[in-house]
Amino acid sequence: MNGKENIGQAFVKASSEGRSALVMFVTSGFPAFDSTVGVIKAIADAGADVIEFGVPFSDPLAEGPTIQKSSHASLEAGTTPQSCLDAVRDARAAGVKTPIILMGYYNPILAYGLAEYCSAVAEAGADGLIVPDLPTPEAGPLLDECDRHGIALVPLMALTSTDESIALACQRASGFIYCVSVLGVTGARASMSERVTDLVRRVRKQTDLPVAVGFGISTPEHVAAVSEYADGAVIGSALVNAVADGEPAGAAERAGKFVKSLFPGTHRKVVAK
Repeated sequence: MNGKENIGQAFVKASSEGRSALVMFVTSGFPAFDSTVGVIKAIADAGADVIEFGVPFSDPLAEGPTIQKSSHASLEAGTTPQSCLDAVRDARAAGVKTPIILMGYYNPILAYGLAEYCSAVAEAGADGLIVPDLPTPEAGPLLDECDRHGIALVPLMALTSTDESIALACQRASGFIYCVSVLGVTGARASMSERVTDLVRRVRKQTDLPVAVGFGISTPEHVAAVSEYADGAVIGSALVNAVADGEPAGAAERAGKFVKSLFPGTHRKVVAK
């Protein structure tokens, strides 16, 4: 299977087990570069269905303070796009089979070269990309390279997305559709926006791909709420906080424990199509 199929199968497997999928975000090189592979493996071993692997960038427009801080610390320690690819390769060598999606901004990809980057992503063993600052109308060249190398380019849909923009994004989407549950940046929140249910409904009219909801999800209760209408929940800042809460040597153990704590919320009651 190629990367697109690997991601799709992760959602199929979760659904067959009567639950929503957990998509877990971690920042490469945080809290220390030599802890990265251990954190990835711990998340995978704890049952994460998909791993969103953050490529640090100096101007992370979509990120809240938690992920900004982790990205800054990682960059200060010398993390580069190439070292992120090396970490994916090392995770695969360590036996991690969970789909891995690189979440990074467009400038470093352009600097690397679209064809070269997608080739390197596939060769390292990653399954897809999320590029939060790349609008769908401008994504054609990168989509072409992703298709050429069998990796997914996962689009992000916002509460403000029009039906027309949703339809355009879904035309060439693969892997899953990422629906952003809030107006604003990432970050753990106390409650979830009710408007996202309408966004998911509108997205489902345009595609049969799985739909996952992210931004602001931090507790099993949040995951349970999302599981009633979406195929997966994306958790980032809360996991990064857990990873950061102690010495780097214990980061992997804390990451795995946090992922396991979310599983009670994944069990589905009703999924509205």
